[in-house]
Amino acid sequence: MPDHAIEVNNLVKKFGAFTAVNRISFTVDRGEVFGFLGPNGAGKTTTIRMLCGLLTPTSGEGKVGGFDIAKESEAIKKNIGYMSQKFSLYDDLTVVENIDFYAGMYQTKRETRKPKQEEIIKRAELFGSENILTANLAGSVKQHLALGCALIHDPAILFLDEPTAGVDPLSRKKFWQVIKDLARRGVTILVTTHYMDEAEQCDRIALISSGQIIACDSPQNLKSNYFQGLLLEIECSNVMYGLEILREIPACQDVALYGLFLHVIIEREDQAPELEAALKNKNIEVLRIEKIEPSLEDVFVFLVEKGT
Repeated sequence: MPDHAIEVNNLVKKFGAFTAVNRISFTVDRGEVFGFLGPNGAGKTTTIRMLCGLLTPTSGEGKVGGFDIAKESEAIKKNIGYMSQKFSLYDDLTVVENIDFYAGMYQTKRETRKPKQEEIIKRAELFGSENILTANLAGSVKQHLALGCALIHDPAILFLDEPTAGVDPLSRKKFWQVIKDLARRGVTILVTTHYMDEAEQCDRIALISSGQIIACDSPQNLKSNYFQGLLLEIECSNVMYGLEILREIPACQDVALYGLFLHVIIEREDQAPELEAALKNKNIEVLRIEKIEPSLEDVFVFLVEKGT
């Protein structure tokens, strides 16, 4: 395998007049957990489908494991694992039948199939449920079964497209423990997500919005280097009214609602009293104003709004 497991240069995908992916470029190192973070419709799934050889790019270049995504899609499919957000399983097949199907599709050696089957069943905690229809499995169990099927041929590169969508937080945590273990064993992983806590666990993240990569770096560097200004968290009564008031204050570069609090970006710390005074003048009780470190969500919102 070349130095980079994945290489993308000016990749474009259009559907008629709509541009789903707009001239994106990035690389993924071998053994790296690389995240694609962005809202639904940002272009994450379209990018993964091109890299997996399932969609032909409109223009640009890409290589996966050294194979050209436009010319060698069949070679790519044999050398990667792919798990979609719908788990890529056949509901009308049993657990064992799904495993057997993927073992045959990837043409795995017959002598390895039984040990692999046992490994997948163990990871998914499906002992005693081997002959249950997949349609009757819980979402978290399907998730681990689908991952096992995607790994049955020991691929060097694994694509995970929103693999934890709709799964409970505890199952998501367990799933990410598996991802980290795979990376330690040298598997390259590209995972798309819209969960900020998952993105924090990636080695690097590409923030994608409207088909374009707006930043790409480690989670810590994104928070340290891409955010301009000071971030304040304000706890007050009537936050919705407070939001309206602060949007009219020139010192506020940006203000957004985060749960029960307001997040406000200002240029200098000495501008904070001006915000407090503006709220109190409108009979809003200010319980707390605190300088905080930006989260990935803060950075993402800031960069999106900066670009619009």
